[in-house]
Amino acid sequence: MYDILKTINNPQDVKKLNTEQLNILAEDIREALFNRLTKFGGHFGPNFGIVETEIAMHYVFDSPKDKFVFDVSHQSYPHKMLTGRKAGYIEDEHFIEDSGYTNPDESEHDLFNVGHTSTSVSLATGLVKARDLKGEKYNVVALIGDGSLSGGEALEGLDFAGSEIHSNLIIIVNDNQQSIAEVHGGIYKNLDKLRATKGTDPCNFFKTLGLDYIYEENGNDIQAMIKVFERVKNIDHPVVVHINTQKGKGYKLAEENREAWHWCMGGMWNFLQKLILL
Repeated sequence: MYDILKTINNPQDVKKLNTEQLNILAEDIREALFNRLTKFGGHFGPNFGIVETEIAMHYVFDSPKDKFVFDVSHQSYPHKMLTGRKAGYIEDEHFIEDSGYTNPDESEHDLFNVGHTSTSVSLATGLVKARDLKGEKYNVVALIGDGSLSGGEALEGLDFAGSEIHSNLIIIVNDNQQSIAEVHGGIYKNLDKLRATKGTDPCNFFKTLGLDYIYEENGNDIQAMIKVFERVKNIDHPVVVHINTQKGKGYKLAEENREAWHWCMGGMWNFLQKLILL
């Protein structure tokens, strides 16, 4: 078990894998997620659905030189496993060492302590401004779920990015058609149209704000995600990469009950009691 995952100590190890090994790595990550989340609790659906995307992010980009910003950051567990923290998922005695969100105290690959929704785009625009003022060159990548798009800070960030940023900024919109609960509102009606037309509908919320736009139907396909990320790596202007994913992918109960399996308690209290007794 975890034969490929056990070989991953940093993102450079991901880049050495072939297609078959990358797919096995995705399976290993889901097994590790299941191991931790059913015993210790945490965000289930968001992480199961983003595995392939985060593998592709680390395959194409060069963290920590390239900067990743996770919205809410409750979907960052695969990223953590790929950046030297796999023990917190595959070894029960190390569960408590890994937080449920990004944490700069844990790793140089985490930029912020984040647990609030709708923040990643605004944070990323700040990183872009700082990078450009210093004359540096690297990618800034913000990952935001569709459920977070309707938050005021996300709208402010997108509006600013579309009008005031004139250099590299990559915004990945992870569209799994679900927040904690069902999504409602005009933004989501537009996302429906974009998915139905594979990104070609003339009514495009992101383009209206002045942002470049790419749609990827196969957000749970590693090679498709590698291809789209290679396309936008080192881009010289802001772009939205709108990806279609399945929340809870790989675990049937989570796929069919997206709200109930957004987060799970697991056996946390039993685990903590055992830990105390040790």
